[in-house]
Parts: sequence; C-alpha cells; structure tokens
Amino acid sequence: MSVLEMRNVGVTLGQTRVLEDISLHVAEGEFVSILGPSGAGKSTIFRLLTGALCHDSGTITCKGRPIEEMDRGFAFMPQRDALMPWRRIIDNVTLGLEIQGVSRREARARAWPMLADFGLQDFARHYPAQISGGMRQRAALLRTVVQGRAVQLLDEPFGALDALTRTRMQRWFEDRWQSARWTTLLVTHDVREAVALSDRVYVLSARPARVLTEVAIPTPRPRMGRPIPPEAHALEAQLLETLLNQTGETP
Repeated sequence: MSVLEMRNVGVTLGQTRVLEDISLHVAEGEFVSILGPSGAGKSTIFRLLTGALCHDSGTITCKGRPIEEMDRGFAFMPQRDALMPWRRIIDNVTLGLEIQGVSRREARARAWPMLADFGLQDFARHYPAQISGGMRQRAALLRTVVQGRAVQLLDEPFGALDALTRTRMQRWFEDRWQSARWTTLLVTHDVREAVALSDRVYVLSARPARVLTEVAIPTPRPRMGRPIPPEAHALEAQLLETLLNQTGETP
C-alpha cells in the first residue's frame, strides 16, 4: 500500500494551469525523486502536500486517507536550511515539534538521542552561524525527520551547497537513509543525484506539468562514493535527454 498517492491532480494559479493530471505514489520506506524543467511545478507539488495550496482536480491520499481529512503526515525541508539564527542548534532541531504542540522538554528528549547519528552531538549548543553549511543542512534534516511524519519532503536540500560539501552530504545522507529507511520524496534538478539516491524517478513536463516518464533505479546500494556502473550512466543519459527535450535544448 502506498503511503502517499496522487491521482490525476491538477492546479490552476490565477490564469495559469500549473499541474495537469499528475499521478504518482510513494511506498513505505521508498525513496522517490521528482525531476523537471525549472518552473514546471515541482515545488507546487510540495505546497499541495503541506497544505499551502489546494488542488482543483484529482485526489491526494496519505495511508489511504484524503489529506483534507487528516493531520497531514508530511515533514518538509526547504531548499535553504531556514535555521533561526537566534536559536541554538538543539532548539532549531526541536522547532517543528514545538510548533505541533510538543513541550520543549519532550521535544529535546526526542531529539537528543539522534544528534550523534547526525554528527551534531558536540554542536547542540552552538548557533547556526558557528557551524558549517553541511552541519546546518544536517540540523535542518534532523528537524525534519525527528517529527516522525509518514513522509519526508525534501526540496533541493543540497542545492545551495558547494560541489564538495554537496557530494559529502549526499554520501552521508545515503548512509543514514539506508539505516532508517525514511519514506522520502525529493525534488531535485540534479539528474545524477536523483539516480544515485532514488528507488524511482518521475520526470515532469514543462508547464502545465504532466508526468512524462517513471524510471526505476535498479543499481545496488550503496551507490555514492563508488564507480558509476554503466547502467546508471545509461539511466542518467535517458533522464537528461527527456529533460532537454522539454526545454528545447540539444545535448
């Protein structure tokens, strides 16, 4: 059974049709990525799931229930870490729980045991400006997963990092994901990142966005830090060609 399922979902903003007939699903413990041209509506999907927008056609369910009828089971990590500069790392990590009404004491009790696994145990009382960009992203990710939601929504979580830090974070994240098996939906512009981290990849068309293709990634894990196998290269080329065809460019 799918944890998250969208069926024939459409969205119009003003006079612009943004999404048209979007159907996708994410099973429990699965890592799924969404690729698409800039402005296609990838982040619009996350706005639907978090309740910032309403769809005007189709259905969205979480664990078989319409999301309109339930406490939304999605934890969202935006492109930037969005840490509060005046809050220490431990208090940034617990912010999502506190917003949900969990007491600060209980929120800290949940977060403290996870700090070591995220490499933050020695930085819990630091402020965001006192730690590296990679550590800030780890803190933002911990703030997301500590909420214990059914699905983690990651919107370009490593896109703002420099190339070396991004690669390190991708390796680190793959290792943690293999241990925890968080049900994850990732929006990314990075074809290689999608192939390296995902079980399946959806490719969207230009606006109004439709699902052009769904590609399973069969290569064994772990993938990061190892030579890229020929089949992964072939999948990257396939996905990239599909994207380029949407932008009118040629390889």
